[in-house]
Amino acid sequence: MMLARFSLRLLCWVLLAALCRPAMAQPVAEDTQEDYRKALQSIADGRKADAIELLERVIRKEAKHAGAWLDLALIRCALGQRDEAERLFVHIEQNFDPPPGITDLIAESRLTGCRQWQPLGQASFSVGRGMAQNVNQGTKANGTDLGLPVELPVLDEFRPTHDQFNAVTLDVARELTGNGIMGFAQIQGRRYDRLRDYDTASLFGGLEQAWQWGRQTVRGSALLGLVTLGGHLYQRQTQFQLRTALPWTLPYGLKTQVSANVNIQKYLTLQNFDAKTVELRSQLFYRNDSSYASAGIGYALDRADADRPGGDRSGWYSNLLVRHQLTRDLTGELGASRQTWNNDTEYSPGLIDIVRKQRTSALRTMLSYAVGRNHSLVLEGRFIRNSENIPLFQYNDRQVQLSWQWQSQ
Repeated sequence: MMLARFSLRLLCWVLLAALCRPAMAQPVAEDTQEDYRKALQSIADGRKADAIELLERVIRKEAKHAGAWLDLALIRCALGQRDEAERLFVHIEQNFDPPPGITDLIAESRLTGCRQWQPLGQASFSVGRGMAQNVNQGTKANGTDLGLPVELPVLDEFRPTHDQFNAVTLDVARELTGNGIMGFAQIQGRRYDRLRDYDTASLFGGLEQAWQWGRQTVRGSALLGLVTLGGHLYQRQTQFQLRTALPWTLPYGLKTQVSANVNIQKYLTLQNFDAKTVELRSQLFYRNDSSYASAGIGYALDRADADRPGGDRSGWYSNLLVRHQLTRDLTGELGASRQTWNNDTEYSPGLIDIVRKQRTSALRTMLSYAVGRNHSLVLEGRFIRNSENIPLFQYNDRQVQLSWQWQSQ
């Protein structure tokens, strides 16, 4: 999911204003300065309407707060409120004797004419060709070690089956209001050459909003999704999420984030598999000019709505991701994840008298080569190992995909 962001131009304005502002600064009370800090955070979160309210509060408390006047004028201008922005610019010029950097900033803003607010948006599109070694998640177990009380033959259709596929993905995100509400959507599809019963398509869409809670910025999102399998509607998903960055000061520029998710899954072609999952997750981030890294861990409770085989389950999730720019045009990425699930009851009493314990590990490698300003060739490999205590469900899979990707600026 994409975060709400304010325009790069407004960000440059605010940064330049921050550099030039000390010449106009006046001592202010601590509570007023706190409101001003919250206003700047609101700008960073894309919540321009909230920033305007906070800046006007600062001005009511301290009429000579030059920074608040300037930021308010710049936001009004960015929202296309030309007359109000001009009134504020004139007030700054007449009352604060702004230094050359500020006067140049005001002149540039007037020159652009404070055009009507333009919602920010991002989009990406990719189309690719790939190969999967185990499309149907077939087992290599033999009839004698399936974990069943009797020996049964394993039909060919339950053995690992290889196929090639075409894949397409479209992601879109766009500001819906001037106060940082973001809409997003994703469409994905995969079509196999022979195993058409395993063709998949999905459509997800949702909203995201940031708000201030004390000194914390909290982001909330809601998502709805539809998934098809073999050309038939297979699953409906609903997700609600809250996340926030923790205010801890960590060495080496590390940052932390925690999130809470509720997922509701409804299967339209399977009985007794509907479930609700609650997940708590923490994530650690690092970023510099050429590298990005993240590591996370989470705990989930998956509650079945009916008599699902194995009943309720719980488990842990961990992941690690490292991305590095190898050359000017080549970027490499390596990711690993592990999911564990432990069921509460026997999977199928009388047939499989085992409490299922699932362990799924995944490794992903990626090379991305920029062939133009917005275009890239992406080579990706995935290696999946599902090892558990019921041999019938064990499987391995390897996938390779070459894609062309376009991203908007």
